[in-house]
Amino acid sequence: MTRRVSFISCVLLGVSLLPPARAQEGSPPLRLAIAGLVHGHVTGFLRAAQGRQDVQIVGVFDPDAALLHQYGERYQIADTARFTSLDTMLDRTKPDAVAAFTNTFDHPAVVESAATRHVPVMMEKPLAVSNAHAQRIRRAADRGGIAVLVNYETTWYPNHGAIWDLIKVRHAAGEVRKMVAMDGHTGPRAINVQPEFLAWLSDPLKNGGGAMFDFGCYGANLMTWLMDNQRPLAVTAVAQHFQPAVYPRVDDEATILVEYPKAQGIIQASWNWPFNRKDFEVYGEHGSAIATTGGSGLRIALPNEPDHAVTPDPRPADERDSISHLTAVVRGRRKPNGLSSLENNMIVTEILEAARQSASTHTRVLLGPH
Repeated sequence: MTRRVSFISCVLLGVSLLPPARAQEGSPPLRLAIAGLVHGHVTGFLRAAQGRQDVQIVGVFDPDAALLHQYGERYQIADTARFTSLDTMLDRTKPDAVAAFTNTFDHPAVVESAATRHVPVMMEKPLAVSNAHAQRIRRAADRGGIAVLVNYETTWYPNHGAIWDLIKVRHAAGEVRKMVAMDGHTGPRAINVQPEFLAWLSDPLKNGGGAMFDFGCYGANLMTWLMDNQRPLAVTAVAQHFQPAVYPRVDDEATILVEYPKAQGIIQASWNWPFNRKDFEVYGEHGSAIATTGGSGLRIALPNEPDHAVTPDPRPADERDSISHLTAVVRGRRKPNGLSSLENNMIVTEILEAARQSASTHTRVLLGPH
């Protein structure tokens, strides 16, 4: 049986495919600067931003002049809005916010530069390659008094919002006991990501790892959210190389076990799935919710409601896509939501670093007190 609640829009790369948003009456468009062009998600972000009336791209930075020229021509970005110096771009354009599309290793440098100018930053997932880098980001954010947001495609999935309502608001399934996240695709080379994207995704320094960091962050983010930012007791992980000739320096397969006092999380991050997937399963004391890739698919089972499909309600206007949410935060209408928040993503980084250590040492890693 299928229960239809309401129509749901598709989501791609964390950007809604709803009609272009208009600036609120009396509000100028958000002045947004782009820091970095080596993260492949920047293409979808630029297309979406240029199709909206509530945001204006005022500057684009990348230290690679050739890459900057390539993107400038493709997206018709004026020469005067292209910069090979981040500091110069920030000083000349005076943006309301920065969207970062650098490699993960460079996230602290972007936040530190923006924070000195009191400019909020939204970056592509994950937050950092290590706890040390995450702490640099937090210190800079605190000094500058700025919001730092981490953008995940799955943050804007309506089925995840429906799971929150079922588990945390209605308490319909009891306490969470098990969470399973399955994220990934056939691999960055197999899906033909941009050369500059592949170069750092397969670099253990700039990415933090391989599939473990690229896709393990999704499950860690969602699990931390559902566990109310509770730090896990321990993390155990296995990382493997099924494609050593393609990714010689980083893992392409990882499974992470996250232990909580009364719950367990299993993260399956892979560059070896035969298809794209971002699936999330939650099992409570007496119910379950299974969300499938794309944000629209959801199956629920409760004691008085046998397994059935549900079409979730759309997300609120300021949580339907990354740009709308960032705008609401910058305008002071709200704080970053739980999935985008720095607090959540500091814990995500702890989980990923512990997973990397566990896989390397073949041990269960305890997460001690702060």
